[in-house]
Amino acid sequence: MTSSLSQPSYLHDPDVQLMLRVKDGDDGAFAQIVQRFQNRLVGVFTNMFADSSLAEDLAQEVFLRVYRAKQGYQPTAKLSTWIFQIAHNLASNSRRSKGRKKEVQFQQSLSGSQPVAFGEERLPENSSLMPTRQFEKSELQDRVQAAMSLLNERQRMAVLLHRFEGMSYADIGEAMELSPQAVKSLLSRARENLREALESFVQ
Repeated sequence: MTSSLSQPSYLHDPDVQLMLRVKDGDDGAFAQIVQRFQNRLVGVFTNMFADSSLAEDLAQEVFLRVYRAKQGYQPTAKLSTWIFQIAHNLASNSRRSKGRKKEVQFQQSLSGSQPVAFGEERLPENSSLMPTRQFEKSELQDRVQAAMSLLNERQRMAVLLHRFEGMSYADIGEAMELSPQAVKSLLSRARENLREALESFVQ
């Protein structure tokens, strides 16, 4: 009998367990996966393309592909790694797929249409947050968005997955079909490009 301690860690991932239930025909488990990943995917795509409508379409396509692949699903990594691998492939091909007709309609959350990292946040009303400070915060967010837009798509995706999804180099590498060392180099170049783009603003 195989000890649970000898099983790969990703098999204990709650999201993997949900996907295995989807494979067994549990549509309620699929709804939970959509709920868990919808805002995250829309946020990543919105930051990639600055187009909330396209972001929602691409997120919907990710879920459609996940659902279509359920019968052949075999867990070989955390579910988030697999889902963001699909997302990366869609982002890479987005210019050719903008006209694709929607096949399945998923309920969209209004909060999911906002960028994960750089969108306006709801700020508590207190005396420390004066209008000038809020303006500076908004201006910084605009500058960061502009700097991100200067990165190529691979750098941008790597930054989003590492900084805002908290993914390791190994997981990003699997999602983007790169070695961990290549991911490290990609992120290093992206950070340098962002530093140069923001240097005049932060001085």
